[in-house]
Amino acid sequence: MTDVCIVGGCGRVGLPLGIALASRGLSVTLYDINAAAVSTVNAGVLPFDEPGAGPVLAEVVAAGRLRASTEPSTVAGAEHLVVVVGTPVDEHLNPDLGAVPRALERCAEHLRPGQLVVLRSTVYPGVTALTEKLLHSKGLDVDVAFCPERIAEGKAMTELFELPQIVAARTPQALARAEKLFRNLTDNVVPLEPEEAELAKLFTNTWRYIKFATANQFWMMANDFGLDFAKIRHAITYDYPRAADLPMPGFAAGPCLFKDTMQLAAFNRNNFVLGHSAMLINEGLPLYVVSRLEEKYDLSTMSVGILGMAFKGGSDDPRESLAYKLRKILSMKARETLCTDPHIKDERFLPLPEVLDRADLLVIACPHAEYAALATATPVVDMWGLTGQGVLI
Repeated sequence: MTDVCIVGGCGRVGLPLGIALASRGLSVTLYDINAAAVSTVNAGVLPFDEPGAGPVLAEVVAAGRLRASTEPSTVAGAEHLVVVVGTPVDEHLNPDLGAVPRALERCAEHLRPGQLVVLRSTVYPGVTALTEKLLHSKGLDVDVAFCPERIAEGKAMTELFELPQIVAARTPQALARAEKLFRNLTDNVVPLEPEEAELAKLFTNTWRYIKFATANQFWMMANDFGLDFAKIRHAITYDYPRAADLPMPGFAAGPCLFKDTMQLAAFNRNNFVLGHSAMLINEGLPLYVVSRLEEKYDLSTMSVGILGMAFKGGSDDPRESLAYKLRKILSMKARETLCTDPHIKDERFLPLPEVLDRADLLVIACPHAEYAALATATPVVDMWGLTGQGVLI
């Protein structure tokens, strides 16, 4: 008997959670269909970058408190089942309501009465209720809770213990069990109704997406009038707390913010002017950058180096990165497009020194710290303000 089984447990959300719970003394099993990731984890090695997680993983694996498996039967031996799977939108921006139910279907025959099933994925409002109906239809007397993950990549091993945990369930018993589970991480627990918690997570990610869109729109406005947004932003935020959360511009991407904004739009019958406007601004930013470059340079004669292909600085995660959209646009405009990233292994990418040597123009597409002090005489386009030389294009 194990304390926790995490479905989708070798991914970027499930694995840090498993490591954190195991570090607090719980016995944890990770069920995942990715055999390569399962093998890597069982060797005590992280399959991706997450600061601070590697040594703890090696420790809990060696101690026998954490193991991974591709066998769906592993869910049977756990008191708590935590489901962490991706919940994408399709090519028409419609939410995939079946992602979580499908994950449970794969192991449903091994579920047993009395378990607590915790949904950890960001879900479309109503998926918790849908899951409850699914499990009930199979004659399973289990408790169901929705406890959304709230970590940022690169900060999991601190935020899992420091951020409040939202817990939601339909019954007092399920709520009490979920609270007890997550109090292994923190005593700061916020109880909600399931539908309230589902919206809370979507509101959180959408708010960040809209804030990034606001900064990007402000930057484009200033830029079009030949003014440096970085200087303007500094004046706005300097010792002025009401504007402290105004971000710098940059590509707002990754597997969550855009997707969850579109889930929220679908939930509101596609009546979400703010969300759709944010999408147009953020997704249109690569096109804006290239259009500005075309005004200054004859791109058809130039080799353009793209620095950083991850979706955020310091990450090895390329999912939904707008650097790839930038590359696609430049491939049609420039004589040659060269890509590099210090954190992502890709045979198509070149070492940074080669890109610096060959490029006529450089664009920082991801604000990795390695690009803050580039030793180059080549023009550098830096909308992030990483280099401290202004953000005017």
